[in-house]
Amino acid sequence: MAKKLQDKLKFVKKAVKNGKYRYTVHGAKQRIARRIKRKEIEEAIESSKIIEDYPNNHYGSACLLLGKTAKDKALHILCSLQEIVYVVTVYDTDLVDWEDDLETRRIKWKKINVLFVKRN
Repeated sequence: MAKKLQDKLKFVKKAVKNGKYRYTVHGAKQRIARRIKRKEIEEAIESSKIIEDYPNNHYGSACLLLGKTAKDKALHILCSLQEIVYVVTVYDTDLVDWEDDLETRRIKWKKINVLFVKRN
């Protein structure tokens, strides 16, 4: 991992450990709707690694983390890095959208209807 990403990850982990993080409205709603406990998010962040980096996200510099809870439940957590860390969204990982490593997005193929017209 590049030094810049290591620094981001250290910043997130330290902020969460010290309670200097918040949820966006969306993040709070998603956590509640998906029945993911605050403690699970904290555990997953503690064991996490950055799998995607979004330096120019509309929430500011952000990164997608993959981490596991104490009960080995894998979570993806999108964090925005500002003065404090914001949890933008959190969700259980799945193999529909992610490869087996849970770090690589699956390529989604769209079905395209094409009409060919014969020209005279």
